[in-house]
Formats: sequence, structure tokens, C-alpha cells
Amino acid sequence: MSWQQRIEQVLHQRQQQGLLRRRSAVTLSPQARLTHGDQLFTHFSSNDYLGLSQHPAVIEAWCSGARKWGTGAGASGHVTGYSPSHEQLEQTLAQWLDFPRALLFSSGFAANQALVFALAESSDTLIADKLMHASLQEAAALSPARYRRFPHNSLTGLVRQLAATESENRLVITEGVFSMDGDQAPLAAISEHCRAHQAWLMVDDAHGIGVIGEEGRGSCAQQQVKPDILVVTFGKALGVSGAAVLCSAEVAEYLEQQARHLIYSTALPAAQADAVLASIAIVRQQPEYRQRLSGNITLFRQQCLHHGIALTDSQTAIQPVIIGDNHQALAVADKLKSAGHWIQAIRPPTVPPGSARLRITLSAAHSERQIAQLVEALRHAL
Repeated sequence: MSWQQRIEQVLHQRQQQGLLRRRSAVTLSPQARLTHGDQLFTHFSSNDYLGLSQHPAVIEAWCSGARKWGTGAGASGHVTGYSPSHEQLEQTLAQWLDFPRALLFSSGFAANQALVFALAESSDTLIADKLMHASLQEAAALSPARYRRFPHNSLTGLVRQLAATESENRLVITEGVFSMDGDQAPLAAISEHCRAHQAWLMVDDAHGIGVIGEEGRGSCAQQQVKPDILVVTFGKALGVSGAAVLCSAEVAEYLEQQARHLIYSTALPAAQADAVLASIAIVRQQPEYRQRLSGNITLFRQQCLHHGIALTDSQTAIQPVIIGDNHQALAVADKLKSAGHWIQAIRPPTVPPGSARLRITLSAAHSERQIAQLVEALRHAL
């Protein structure tokens, strides 16, 4: 079969199965709104949980940073791409999250893959939650290490895998908040089992940082857990983009020598680092954003319960409504868009087969009226 035939076959199959992905050019606006074509929608598909991507102080920090530093770093951080702003951001992250070191990456995807590829050798074992992010699944599968998975959030499954492996180096990988289900990992118990089996713990807290715990320090701080490696991203609650790895001084120095995604990629713009710093300051000093988000989550769940709309047990900003069938999920999402609510239908392979869903994400930027209108639209669409 030629490449052209293979490509056409795959596209046809995905279309028939209701799995074809398409992008839409949209214009984002404050108050959780977006415009597509000439239609205005309330935006319920963003990871901008605190609405900080539209915050004047964050925008001004980026603009003033661009005037000061220029629009790009121009080189890898190992050459000339590492500025005082990058250094300040790393130091701020380390102090805020209580780690010796922080290293900046262009994205959470890059940070996760850099860690696995730099650490894992053929004599090591990676033990991961079955629902961990695609960046980690791919890196683990491609690494030379043995790759084992345990059922989602199953402590019994984790212990079974730990007991069944004899590698000197074992890395347990999980997320703080899972991106498609919105549930949280039992990090305190996972950490205990890791210590008992002399295994390292790595936590990807992309969806927890900024919105959970005191000062928005995330899932690990909330559960009083200190993982060996913590990954946080700036593109969700912090409203910008990029990521960081928090770790010991020795691990950071090792990654500076071995992490190809760090060594061979142009550094994120210094102006971007300035914007992230501004966002962190807001998160730390203005808890009302988290309080508003928490209130919106409670309101949404109460109104759905009142109207008999089935939800999962997620207590986070991610509120999935499980539909099951791919085509039906697309149809419901289209009905909601017709009512002015922008919500994406999430289908396999992003989620397990048979669990296509509406991934509703709430923000501090949503008003009570917007949430009430969404619940009413859900009543009629489901």
C-alpha cells in the first residue's frame, strides 16, 4: 500500500468512526468568550482556569518584556538564550514550590519527554498510571526501559507492579489532576508506596498548579507530598505557555547535560518568562481567583444535580459529561454550539473507547448566568 493510499484509508476510517479531528480558527475574548466566524460563544473548553490569559497585568508584562528583551530568545539556553528573566522565573518557581531547582521547557510535552528520555535506561523500570498524558505514554513506550502500567488510580495495581519488578531504578509516574476525567491522584498513598519500595515518584501537575492548594501550589502541596520530580505547566491556570521541571540540584544539573529537549531547543522568549512571573504573583497574592473558580464548580455541579444531569465525581474545573458513542458526542456538542456554548467532544484515542464525552471546563472568568445558561442547554441537548 502506497503512502497516499494509506493516508486516504486512515482519513476515511476516522471519518466513518466519528474520530476525525478538525481545527477551528477562533478569536478569544475576556469574560470566557470566543468568536468563530461571525458567531459569539461562551467558552467552556479552555484550560485557562483563572482567566489570567486575558489579565491586563499579564498582558502588560509580556508587552514590556518584548520591548526590553525582544520577541525571541534567539538560541538555546545553553548558548545565549538564557536571560535574567529566565533565571528569575526558575528561582521564583523553586521558592514557590519548595524545590532546590527549576528548569524551564518550551512545553509540558517537551518537559515530560525530556525527563523520560534522559533518565530511563534498559535496566530501569517505568511504572505509570494507565491514563497518564500522551506525552508520557509515548516517551515511556519509546524509551529503552521496561514499561509497566497500573489501572487508573489503583493503589493495589501500583503495589502489584512495584512488587513484581526488581530493577534498582524504578520511576512511578502519575498526574496530580487527570486532564480528561478531572479526578485527582491519591498522591499521599502513592508516595508512601514509592518510599516503601525505594522508587522515585514523578508527578505531572499541569492541571493542578495555580488552582489547588495554598497559594495555588498544586496537588502535591495540597496532599503534603514531595515527589522526586514535579512537572508544572504555564499554559493552563497561569494563562501563558511553557513548562518547568522541579527537582533536586543534582537532577537539574544532570538534565542540563542530558535533556535534549532543553539543550537543542531555542529557549522560550524572555518576555514570556516575564508574563509567567506576573501570573504567578497574581496566583499567590490574589486567592479570590481560586475562590471564584471553586464557587463556579460548586454552582455547576449543584445545578446539574438538580436537573438530573449525570456527572463524574470530579471536584476540579474539569467536568466531563460521558456520552459513550462518538457520533452522539459530536451531535450533542453541535447542539450546544447552536445554543452559543463552545464545548468540544473528546473521543478516542484521547479517551478510552466507548467513553466519548463533553469535556466541560470551568473558569473563574465565567459568570453565574453563563453557567446557568449552559446547564439549561445541556438539559435540552442530552
